[in-house]
Amino acid sequence: MNDKLPEHARGKPLEIWFQDEARVGQKGSLTRIWARRGSRPRAPRDTRYESAYIFGAVCAERRTGAGIVMPYANAEALNAHLAEISRCVAESSHAALVLDGAGWHIAGELVIPENITLVHLPSYSPELNPVENVWEYMRQNKLALRVHQTYDDIVDACCRAWNDLIATPDCIASITARPWAAVS
Repeated sequence: MNDKLPEHARGKPLEIWFQDEARVGQKGSLTRIWARRGSRPRAPRDTRYESAYIFGAVCAERRTGAGIVMPYANAEALNAHLAEISRCVAESSHAALVLDGAGWHIAGELVIPENITLVHLPSYSPELNPVENVWEYMRQNKLALRVHQTYDDIVDACCRAWNDLIATPDCIASITARPWAAVS
């Protein structure tokens, strides 16, 4: 991979980061819960449509991540997330940021920090992005079976869920580590 990096990044320690976004909002999704066979347990369901987006990135080797919550998924929001990731990359290191091909990931108005190189996944390959597992974990453990009264409640729930994940580095590593993505 070192030969694909820009000249200014060569020779620096390399970190592999994975990035993605998840929509969280009032229109919930189906969630499985334990219940006695044959029973019909009740679960809250909201049919309103207000939502926010968690922009999340993780580095499994360093057991860390960078996230922001934004009202929209677009190039402007991704620029803010790239700046946040850049602040979290270890000093004097360079990050290979693996992400999918969403329209805002390839937009011409992206401002890519000097310590990050974007690496786009092939089309239709979400299984190659460990952050998809982060969203599944967060939805099952932190974001499911909730009814959010306001947009601010949605943002608060997203922030709490992300901060809880970041506070557990072993969880980040267990969910996102991939042998094929190790630098060493």
